[in-house]
Amino acid sequence: MIQSLHIRNIVLIEELSIIFHDGMQVLTGETGAGKSIVVDAVNLVLGGRADRGLIRNGCDKASVEAVFDVPGNQEICEILRHENIEYDGRTVTLWREITAGGRNLCRVCGVIVPLSLMKILGGKLMDIHGQHEHQFLMNPEMHLSFLDCTGGEEEHALRERTAEACEAFLETHRKYTRLRKESEWKARRMEELETGLKELHGARLKAGEEEALRDECLRLRNSEKILSGLRGAREALALSEEGESALERVQRAASGLSGLTGWEDKLKGLSERCESARYELEEVAFELGKIIEGSDADPQRLEKAEARLDLIRRLERKYGDTLEAVLAEQAHMEEEYQQLSGLEDEIADTVKEHKRKLAAYRQEARQLTEARKELAGRFENKMMAQLQDLGMEKTVFKVVFHVTEGERKPMPRPQGDDQIEFLISPNPGEPLSPLAKTASGGELSRMMLALKTLESENSGVDCMVFDEIDTGISGRMAQVIAEKMVTISGRKQVICVTHLPQIAAAADYQYHVSKAEKEGRTYTSVKELEWNERINEVARMISGAEGSGESAVIYAESMLNASRRRK
Repeated sequence: MIQSLHIRNIVLIEELSIIFHDGMQVLTGETGAGKSIVVDAVNLVLGGRADRGLIRNGCDKASVEAVFDVPGNQEICEILRHENIEYDGRTVTLWREITAGGRNLCRVCGVIVPLSLMKILGGKLMDIHGQHEHQFLMNPEMHLSFLDCTGGEEEHALRERTAEACEAFLETHRKYTRLRKESEWKARRMEELETGLKELHGARLKAGEEEALRDECLRLRNSEKILSGLRGAREALALSEEGESALERVQRAASGLSGLTGWEDKLKGLSERCESARYELEEVAFELGKIIEGSDADPQRLEKAEARLDLIRRLERKYGDTLEAVLAEQAHMEEEYQQLSGLEDEIADTVKEHKRKLAAYRQEARQLTEARKELAGRFENKMMAQLQDLGMEKTVFKVVFHVTEGERKPMPRPQGDDQIEFLISPNPGEPLSPLAKTASGGELSRMMLALKTLESENSGVDCMVFDEIDTGISGRMAQVIAEKMVTISGRKQVICVTHLPQIAAAADYQYHVSKAEKEGRTYTSVKELEWNERINEVARMISGAEGSGESAVIYAESMLNASRRRK
């Protein structure tokens, strides 16, 4: 149940807090005072559409906070546990803020969450029946959900199993559809891959090859210049044809110094150094000779290296920016080719899985249909009993299951194969007809109340909100609706926005919604009424004016006392 509601800057409401109770409570007040604004705020915090028109004029943002008491609710507990939201096992707080700029912020128990999660939780915490919700009865596609809402745990388990079987089938069906599309262009794609792979395999690419080829080409292009320098250096050292070479001169210097060693010890060291330099230069000349012998210019090799480099660059333009990217693309193409080669086998396996999961779904759907037909029989009897209480005692209500013509069954759906429609005959002797063609607005409103009464017997939602469902109803029927509300409040917390004194008097608690002007601005406020205040408010509702007469006050008090005695 909802414990409290705190609203800031919603339409005419600047800021207010409402404390709710168990049982039945009503919001009353003059037309236009802002009763439905409270319901709009509740819708907002439950994940409803964020209309920026809800933000109070002159304000940048608005917010709503709702605190719920849901002890032992395993479904809520599981949702919060799955989202890693701390939960004390009892209290859940929803908070939502909207801004004029379109920003939308949602929190659950203080944790920022997506709007989708707030919607899921909101649907588990409250059921809001708006002024025009009975119009959904005009749409046959909604009738199945109305029927399912009155089912028990067994029907709920069957619906869940059917939905799971449907999702398992649809997953395989999507895979099968994808594979069939791949099969349609498989031949063309495999031909493209074969052409590309033939080109790449023929190239025999190797990682790091491009850099090595660039270095080789650079060396080969400069080979004549390099050889000329090498030969010049070698000739200068040892092979001079004109005059003495460097080695000969060093040799002559070493010999001349060695002949003078007897004269001066210092000259001996210089002689030895010249001799060492001669040996070192001989080694350099020898190494230069080896390099020259292995470095002859090879124009054919240069041509081959440049052609290979051109091939790599062409493949890079076609398959990737670098040699490594080309090799990666080649591996990807090889993998894709292998997958396509085994596509027919995969399709065959998927067809078998497709048939198996479809059969599993059909079995669950058949069981669900059988359970729904049994539920429909009970539902028809209960609906006619409820309608009898609501002044439609001669109405015949029927649930019709539409059978698909021909052998082809419908595509699996999470809700099963069933398509149903509610038919009624409001008057004896009249044939059964669809609601949309037969029921009046007042009849639709009463039928929706009957549905909500039955739904409250099995629904896991602890709080039901009724927003002015009594429009167009008065007299004895108003008292009947009040009694229905009381019945529902025995199982659920009920919050009702009403104009009828009969419903107001039947409530356990009453809140008065009023608006006042202050400094040129209009403000809506909500006040929980004491006993005497309730008498005066119900008297106003009876007489339709402020300052109700004594007779209206006496009658209002008698209505409240009678309601208290019935409870």
